[in-house]
Amino acid sequence: MGQAPIAKIRTFRDLVAWQKAVDLTQLVYRATKALPDDEKFGLISQMRRSAVSVAANIAEGYGRGSRGDYIRYLQIARGSLCELQTHAEVVRRQGWIKESALSEFNRSSEEVDRILSGLLRALKKPRPEA
Repeated sequence: MGQAPIAKIRTFRDLVAWQKAVDLTQLVYRATKALPDDEKFGLISQMRRSAVSVAANIAEGYGRGSRGDYIRYLQIARGSLCELQTHAEVVRRQGWIKESALSEFNRSSEEVDRILSGLLRALKKPRPEA
């Protein structure tokens, strides 16, 4: 059996990493609605900003058009993801998030991390000579 054809990447919107990061952002926006109002300018803002940053940096890196820039922006996206995971841990320790929402967040953020890590590994490999 042959492999399924790989979809052509025309824009950043075609990137699975970007799609999954946007999905994660939606989860974060839903989950942060349950946080205390006095966290509006604290953790709520920080979590939303770091979530948006993941997807935005994937898109920006792709749009820069150079392999080096793409790698750098994917690394920044991973940093924002780590920041987001840290905020989620603080929220968990405060008891402000339901276990089901936390599990969904963890699955999604780990998936984005795996995809970004794989993409970075692939981009860092030397290109074969033409």
